[in-house]
Amino acid sequence: DMLTDVVETVDALPYAVTETSPSPTAMAELQQRLESAQRPVAILGGSRWSEVAVQQFAAFAERFALPVYCSFRRQMLFSADHPCFGGDVGIGANPKLLARIRDADLVLLVGGRMSEMPSQSYELFEIPTPRQQLVHVHVDADELGRMYRAALPIHASPQGFTAALTALRPSDTPRWVAETRAAHAEFLAWSDTAPIRIPGPLQMGEVMAHLREVLPADAIFCNGAGNFATWVHRFWPFRAFASQLAPTSGSMGYGLPAGVGAKRLWPEREVVVFAGDGDFMMHGQEFATAVQYGLPIIVVLLDNAMYGTIRMHQERSYPGRVSATKLKNPDFRGYAEVFGGHGERVETTEEFGPALARARASGKPSILHCLIDPEAITPGASLTQIRDAALAKAK
Repeated sequence: DMLTDVVETVDALPYAVTETSPSPTAMAELQQRLESAQRPVAILGGSRWSEVAVQQFAAFAERFALPVYCSFRRQMLFSADHPCFGGDVGIGANPKLLARIRDADLVLLVGGRMSEMPSQSYELFEIPTPRQQLVHVHVDADELGRMYRAALPIHASPQGFTAALTALRPSDTPRWVAETRAAHAEFLAWSDTAPIRIPGPLQMGEVMAHLREVLPADAIFCNGAGNFATWVHRFWPFRAFASQLAPTSGSMGYGLPAGVGAKRLWPEREVVVFAGDGDFMMHGQEFATAVQYGLPIIVVLLDNAMYGTIRMHQERSYPGRVSATKLKNPDFRGYAEVFGGHGERVETTEEFGPALARARASGKPSILHCLIDPEAITPGASLTQIRDAALAKAK
């Protein structure tokens, strides 16, 4: 009986992940395809990466001056500061970025599957055979060819593949250097917070600018699902491996428990959880876990008193017909305090910086209860603008 019997047994050996590596033939063909390409791009995604693998791919990209994009919520795989970085392929992606991928003649997809979100609802590439030459590198052999028929499928883990990349060298200066520089410039313009203005007294563009000024480059950002996450994805420059925890499955409530786990694993690093009000309430009780174990995470809780993403889709598809998306929220500052943490209420841009400083100095798990104007549904459009556009389209 597993519950009551006492037995002697030998401890099992720890599980060891087996890395798969590409064949020399596949790497030689990749070299040839790169040499003949005019407008190649790379897209990084999936799992089974390591810090060394990320460094190896960055060195490869630099040698080949290759434009690199990261898949949905995989931005930690390539530094935003790298001159080859062009942005992330996710929700609300930069239109110029998508145009460059569509115009590419070779796509090196490493680790990812290009599922619904990064593929822009399966419209970024033709199915089953993309117009671009697709070199698809994936650890699961069953994934290769399942959705997209690659010109060169490579069965390898990211770590095995990037180790093999260290031997590749361009035969001449890549002809697409100017395109790579332009792609990085477009990313910098897209992620610039200066021109961003939203309804209400709390300006999230300025909040993100402040976070970029005061937080270390290796800060870990965690989030769940909702429109609020776009502030992190678009405006926080991920620069370190293991600095992003976010659900590619779109599950609400992921950010807080992920932040608790991250702070437990890396107590020396700052951990910031971005959450919407509805998102936070999915697993808000995990704040008690952070208090119990003395994990001083910082929760930036954006409260617009509704399930914002669903409301946005309601206005877009059924303008004016609001159904079950309004929320009556608690005082989240008080919520933090009754658990034994630190709480702040932020209503204006000017209040955010001092509130963040007090939270960081408290040494406690903290919640910054940020009240957002309900109209401020995205960085580029208000709820009213989305509703009016839908009504105009229906006429």
